[in-house]
Amino acid sequence: MSEVHHDCCEHHDHHHELVVENLRVTYRRHVALDGIRFATSCGNRVALIGANGAGKSTLIKAIAGLVPRAAGTIRWRGTAVKKWSREFAYLPQREEVDWSFPITVRGLVEMGRYPQAGWWGRFSSSDEDAVDRALEALELVDLRERQIRELSGGQQQRAFLARAIAQEAHVLLLDEPFTGLDRRASSQLGELLDRLAREGRLIIASHHDLRSAPELFDEALLLSTRQVAFGPVAEVLTPELLDRTFAVPAAIE
Repeated sequence: MSEVHHDCCEHHDHHHELVVENLRVTYRRHVALDGIRFATSCGNRVALIGANGAGKSTLIKAIAGLVPRAAGTIRWRGTAVKKWSREFAYLPQREEVDWSFPITVRGLVEMGRYPQAGWWGRFSSSDEDAVDRALEALELVDLRERQIRELSGGQQQRAFLARAIAQEAHVLLLDEPFTGLDRRASSQLGELLDRLAREGRLIIASHHDLRSAPELFDEALLLSTRQVAFGPVAEVLTPELLDRTFAVPAAIE
């Protein structure tokens, strides 16, 4: 695990460590992940890299508590995570989202407060303030009444990140966040993730573009159902390790 060199904000401490040990996930008789072991902490941006079906999405969902584990443990801040933690925020691939659902940007961001307020609870002033801060931080104030289907791809990603910020999540789990974005939107998203990490959040994202990975991430986990390598991007993205990662046919995602 590489050291964290960023200062953390008061809500996000660099001692907040995520530890995955011997993780195994199966779908019926198919092994989707096996032998995953790594540790990282707030302030880092971690890329999950592998071929289609290598287990990137499965790993993100397993950490988020959305798929069951056949074996292994996930510890966050020294405590075993059994299922879902509200300190984790999951952002699905854009193609998995029903963008026709009638909800405004503010309505989407407000969903980040449901774990605190409850699905049927009334919002407190602190909930409203958290939503306002998230909209401002992601520069969405002027778009707050816009339907999400009317947003550009980059704006949609910012809206989902704002929901995570309103949730006050420490760990942001992103499934292919750059897919489908044009160069300008990708650059803006990269700058935003860098800022969120420097504020002290942990960013874990599946990523397919090897050329941009060194600019966007601090660490990389190479996957081919099993873990090939984990460490600082410069040490992991080598021809030898990448050949091992992409040479073997992967299991289902």
